[in-house]
Amino acid sequence: MPWPRLPGDSAVAGMHEESKAAANGCSKIRRGAQNGAALLALMEKTGYTMVQQNGQRKFGGPPPGWEGPPPPRGCEVFVGKIPRDMYEDELVPVFERAGKIYELRLMMEFSGENRGYAFVMYTTKEEAQLAIKILNNYEIRPGKFIGVCVSLDNCRLFIGAIPKDKKKEEILNEMKKVTEGVVDVIVYPNATDKTKNRGFAFVEYESHRAAAMARRRLIPGTFQPWGHTIQVDWADPEKVVDEETMQRVKVLYVRNLMISTTEDKIKAEFNKFKPGVVERVKKLRDYAFVHFFHREDAVAAMSVMNGKCIDGASIEVTLAKPVNKESSWKQHFNGQMSPSSENVLGFPNKEDGTQKSLGKPASLSICLNGQHSPGPPEVERSTYPIFPGIKLTPISMYSLKLSHFSSAVMHLDYFCHKNSWAPPEYCLYSTTSQDGRVLLVYKVLISSIADDSQSYFMPEKLCSTVEDAKELAAQFTLLHLAPEQAYITLLSLNAAWWDSKVNCTPYLV
Repeated sequence: MPWPRLPGDSAVAGMHEESKAAANGCSKIRRGAQNGAALLALMEKTGYTMVQQNGQRKFGGPPPGWEGPPPPRGCEVFVGKIPRDMYEDELVPVFERAGKIYELRLMMEFSGENRGYAFVMYTTKEEAQLAIKILNNYEIRPGKFIGVCVSLDNCRLFIGAIPKDKKKEEILNEMKKVTEGVVDVIVYPNATDKTKNRGFAFVEYESHRAAAMARRRLIPGTFQPWGHTIQVDWADPEKVVDEETMQRVKVLYVRNLMISTTEDKIKAEFNKFKPGVVERVKKLRDYAFVHFFHREDAVAAMSVMNGKCIDGASIEVTLAKPVNKESSWKQHFNGQMSPSSENVLGFPNKEDGTQKSLGKPASLSICLNGQHSPGPPEVERSTYPIFPGIKLTPISMYSLKLSHFSSAVMHLDYFCHKNSWAPPEYCLYSTTSQDGRVLLVYKVLISSIADDSQSYFMPEKLCSTVEDAKELAAQFTLLHLAPEQAYITLLSLNAAWWDSKVNCTPYLV
């Protein structure tokens, strides 16, 4: 039986809360004073300056005695999962283990706590790579592990809905008219008609800031080149592969091929400059991977064959970039690359009836880099009438945005295509539960054509329907290959649908 409430109880409770708040305030002031003293001591010891502006606190940039331009791209790392009450006085000594820090940018809240992540720029790429090697998953406090990966400022925009009859020079000139800092425009010819483009282009800018300003300037509706409303978004940054790995590559990536060109034709053309050097060729639509027995022959063939014509098409030849599965856990973060929330998928558990949270459902807030933020609106899934005379245009599913896909199976197919891998293969397995039901699970095979590797992925759950088993396998595979893709997939799915439809059980065999 609860105690009866007395007339003075509310006043006593209020006094208690006020005392508690005052104590917390004093504690924060003491911690702030201690932290301020520690930061001053750090600046005196190192000679670095520290400035806070625009929601971030910058340590260094440049460091004392620095002469010349800032370090090149590839020298900066992203640091995630930082404890919110940890600051430069603790972070700098840890990251100095990998090399000389050019600058450290710690993202800050108005409350004075950090936002859980930072960017550390070193003076060389080698130091940045060493930081990733020795500090990723480093236990910075008991039970607190940080994540460290390469950070790249995105300098490239995707421009869609461009008239297909426009040439590279026309697009370049148009972009230079309305935006500043344009370095180059990348235009791909149509797979079936090389005189036309594919309806989109990539615009490269001199800096991330220039690209961000251009993106704002090109918002649809404010600028209509050639009388068309264009689509503008951040392009997927190019894969970054360390030079040591690239020095071992003996596979060439060949694009702008005719659809009708065969693998035998490509092999014969590349064997012309030196017979017998090509091991094999794998062609997909209008691009191919040419495998050589020896690297030196691949490099020589690249310089000889780049720009040559095969079946009337002028081809582009570059070294293929191997797939780095370790670094594929990044996602766009305001145009920059950063680790996404590691655990983003969720399925109801049959044993206890609760959500075994690998993340929040799409309809709730999403935890990203230690912060809860509202998820974007659920994708509208409706039908519309086709009116007489309406114009229908054939398009490729790969030209659509991710928001047009509402299943992990489609997302995985799209992701494999974007990485120039073979489509995923699904192998179905079954077992019988203790109560006699047939339970199913898919194993997914992903073949990377570029480096000829194969990976198998199979979730540790069984499903009662084929559709749910395939969807679960696709989500599980995305989580391992690219958590950012899995995060986007989750946001586009209807969590309530999964709660009602998915019936997953831990392995019983």
